[in-house]
Amino acid sequence: MLLGMGGGAVVLVVLGVALVIAVAVFAHLAEKKRKAALAAWAARHGLVFSEARDSGMDDRYPEFDCLHEGSRRYAFNIMRGRWMDRGLIAFDYHYETHSTNSKGQRQTHHHYFSAAIIDPDFVLKPLFIRPEGFFDKVKAAFGYDDIDFESAEFSKRFFVKSPDRKWAYDVIHARTMEYLLAAPRHSLEFDDRSIIVWNKGRWSSGQFAAAAGVVHGVLDRLPDYVLEQQRSLR
Repeated sequence: MLLGMGGGAVVLVVLGVALVIAVAVFAHLAEKKRKAALAAWAARHGLVFSEARDSGMDDRYPEFDCLHEGSRRYAFNIMRGRWMDRGLIAFDYHYETHSTNSKGQRQTHHHYFSAAIIDPDFVLKPLFIRPEGFFDKVKAAFGYDDIDFESAEFSKRFFVKSPDRKWAYDVIHARTMEYLLAAPRHSLEFDDRSIIVWNKGRWSSGQFAAAAGVVHGVLDRLPDYVLEQQRSLR
């Protein structure tokens, strides 16, 4: 094929191939460096680090919607143990989706994000908190509203839902609203025993710590009567 090309075209092809290889090598080295940094961070905090893929995270946490997107789901770069005196599992997550192009060819899309699951050692109730998006506002215009709070600023910036509105108000009181408005933006979901925090993209060790810290900030602000009530249910 190259024999039929002019010299300039050959140079462009070679440069294109070289660029693809360079990008792949850079990505590999960057991922290797990130993985080493995660392992070092885990070791400093007494966590066990594993690169191995875990395909059962979605089965162990069936209530967390973010772990049930697409197909070929698995966690990797997993850090387990106790952090800030609570159980922690932090990890990267992969899933696949598929589409068909204009020629009818099936294409596979790989998606990645980072997440952390915190176990507070007492019973919880379902609750979902995430930054409000454009489509949430569109749904609200048609009556599909989330839970609103006294703070108009918080209600504008966050989408909140729960089958138990009292629980939502118990967890998200004035001090917690103020805290979340100032904290890094993440999505949080409670099941009956754990809280997952996640967003798009793959985190550095510092971002893992910051994301888990948001959950700890919410838990540390729970009123005493709520803690006593939930601990009595164990």
